[in-house]
This record gives sequence, structure tokens and C-alpha cells, in this order.
Amino acid sequence: MLDGGVLGRREVAGGWELEDIDVTADGNPILRFLICVVYSVVCAAGLVGNLLVLFFIRVKQKRKKSKVDFFVLNLAVTDLQFVLTLPFWAVDIAQDFSWPFGNAMCKIILSVTVMNMYASVFFLTAMSVTRYCSVAFALKSRAPHKLCSTKWVCAIIWTLATLATAPTPIFSTKILVGFVMPMSIVSVSYIMLLRFIRKRSMKTSNRKRKSRVTKSITIVVLSFFLCWMPNHAITLWSVLVKLNAANWDKAYYIVHTYVFPLTVCLAHTNSCLNPIIYCLMRKEFRNKLRELLQRMFSPCYRATSVFSLASRGEKVTAGHTITWRPRA
Repeated sequence: MLDGGVLGRREVAGGWELEDIDVTADGNPILRFLICVVYSVVCAAGLVGNLLVLFFIRVKQKRKKSKVDFFVLNLAVTDLQFVLTLPFWAVDIAQDFSWPFGNAMCKIILSVTVMNMYASVFFLTAMSVTRYCSVAFALKSRAPHKLCSTKWVCAIIWTLATLATAPTPIFSTKILVGFVMPMSIVSVSYIMLLRFIRKRSMKTSNRKRKSRVTKSITIVVLSFFLCWMPNHAITLWSVLVKLNAANWDKAYYIVHTYVFPLTVCLAHTNSCLNPIIYCLMRKEFRNKLRELLQRMFSPCYRATSVFSLASRGEKVTAGHTITWRPRA
């Protein structure tokens, strides 16, 4: 079903049908090997990173979660499903873009890929708006934060992402909905957040906090832009070619044969960058990760834990803690 060179991958990233643009790959083994390696690395890193996010959010359930945490949880689920489709695409590419899993599996994997691609972008957009509202209106509303409205927003996002998997004859709408609108909302939300923080910092002279927030926002916006812009730019070029607004020439063929698959890889890397950007940049999650790694790989940590228990009058035996008290 996905025969036809890079066209099979173009259908995933840009929403094209197989008959839209007849670009045949030259079967370059170096390019295919490079893409398979990138997909494997992204899959492994995204799998570990997003599972850690789910674990940390689960641990944090003992305390009160914020609205942003709820979006982070859904984003991790989205990215986790997304990276789990990469092995299928890697096999497809390794076999010179020949899909070996049958038509039914092709439709399922394609739908899951596109749905989670849109869901990831939508959740990133919702998080940017929520961050601004949480900071800007925190002083105006002293009422406790409720997750009810956030759950409804997440349900709407999943619904929209599912609807986005439906075929559409207007390909430019996929660029508009999948990149232009989200990028605009993310940029405006974080610019407004920066302006608000600058005004507050001028009153409180808290330059350190302003610098930290500015750095965090810059990383978020740049990662979103750099990961998705090349892919959507080439997709837009394809739209212009299809509408006869741009010429079909050798440059177009070379870009779609060699560059476009790499932009798909770049877009996929966003799924393993999200855990780093939205979790590991937060001090509480870094502390939890450090503690987890110490428990897993450091015998000294376990010895220290036993020593600390003993100092409190406790004894560890066969995985159980026994507390003793001196006789009166």
C-alpha cells in the first residue's frame, strides 16, 4: 500500500494520498539506513522519556496536580503512542518503502500516527495558553484550581485529533491547523507571558526568575518551530506545485527525495524532546529522576538508606523494616 518511494512517508507527514504527487525514490541505501537509525534512536529515547514522565506524574498523584501537569500527562501518552509507530515505518523504509504488514495494518498505523501527531501539537498549544492564564490570573482568582475544565479540553483535543485523520481535499488546511495556527497561539501566549513577568519583575526586581522563565520559553518556542517548520514548508511547496503555483523541477525532486524524509525524522524527534523540555527542566522532576537513578545504580544509596533507617531505630531484614525500641 505504501509503494512509491518517499511518497509513502509523505502521506504520513503531510496528509497526501498516494496518487497526489508521483515522486519515486531512487532506493538510496545510505538515506534509508540513516532514516532507520534516526527512527530507532527516537523510538528508544521517546519510549524511555515518556514512560518516565508517566511514572513521575503517577508518583505526584499523592499531591495536588496542576492543570499543566494534566496536559503533560496527556502529552506523554500521545508521544508514547506516536513513537510506538516508528518501528513499523522503519521496516517500511528498510524494505525500500514497501509496506509488508498488509492494508488493514497500514490504515491503523497511519491513523494512529496522524492522530497523535495532531494531538501532540494541540496539547502543546493548550499548555501554552494554560501557562499564561495560570500566571496572569493567579492573583485575581483565589479559588482552588479544578481539573474538570481541563479534562473537557483534553477530550475536545482528542476528538479534534481523531477527526484530523479523515482525508481532506484541501491540503493547505493541514498546514494551517497543524502548524500555522498552533505556532501563532504558542508564540502569542508566551510573548504575553513574558510581558506579564517583565512587568512583575520590574516591581519586584526578581531578575533571576525572569531570566529563567525567558530561557524556558525560548527553548519551548524554538523546539516547536525548528522541529515542525521544515516539514510543513516542504509540504506547502507540494501544495503550490499541485496548484501549478510553483514549477516541478529538479530542485523539487531532489528536495522531496532526499530532504523531505529527513524533515519527517526531525518532526518525530519532537516526541522525545517534549519530556526533556516539559519535565526535566523542572526541578522537582530532575530530583525524582536523580533519586530513581541512585536507587537503581548506586549501592551506596541503598547502604545509606539502610544506615538512615538504623539511625532511627529500624532494622531492614529481607526487604522488611523492623522497628525496635530499647527496654525501659
